[in-house]
Amino acid sequence: MLRLLPLLLAIGYGLVLWHFSARNMKRQLDNRSRRLRDTGLEPILDRLAAAMGVAEVPVHVYEVDPVNGLAAPDGRVFLTEGFMRLYREGRVSAEELASVIAHELGHVAHGHARRRMIDFTGQNVLRAVLVPLLGRLVPFAGVLLAGLISSALAARLSQRDEYEADAFATALLIKAGLGTGPQISLFHKLDALTGAPGAAAPAWLLTHPKTEARIAAIRERESRWT
Repeated sequence: MLRLLPLLLAIGYGLVLWHFSARNMKRQLDNRSRRLRDTGLEPILDRLAAAMGVAEVPVHVYEVDPVNGLAAPDGRVFLTEGFMRLYREGRVSAEELASVIAHELGHVAHGHARRRMIDFTGQNVLRAVLVPLLGRLVPFAGVLLAGLISSALAARLSQRDEYEADAFATALLIKAGLGTGPQISLFHKLDALTGAPGAAAPAWLLTHPKTEARIAAIRERESRWT
């Protein structure tokens, strides 16, 4: 039983930390968000809703500056005020914003928030196993190696989720009659819009896949589906 204690503690720590983080995020979103109301976006959102067979696609605006979209653990979809500012300035089109919304709906549909809780807990367990093992094999670098391995796993799992959300968005945009053009054109702009560091880190350590790889996957799916 004592041998299992570090693993049980790692699992418990991961679960507690995740629930605390999710609760804190919900509080921030509740306090700093509003329902999206925009006459230019409403027809596009209606097309997404019709393609999904639902009455509406509710979207909220998270009042922070970074350019981003997110799917909250409770299933709500948000665009940041930074994204809305680019839209109002004409640097991002309504259709391109729809591709972001469709992507975040993909995260919701695939249950990625719940999956990431499981993944995060598993990473803590892996780290708890690797630290003492590698610490004996490589005394001075064991902790660093354990962290790198755990980070690589986290990046791989996150990239998997992003590809799944991209695929959902592609299917939804095609069904809504918008096509993949807005999705691809936004990806071409994305690094400049978000200040992404490009190739500053190895692909296997990036939480999001490389932009070129995502565009290639979209084109490949479109060729098969249409």
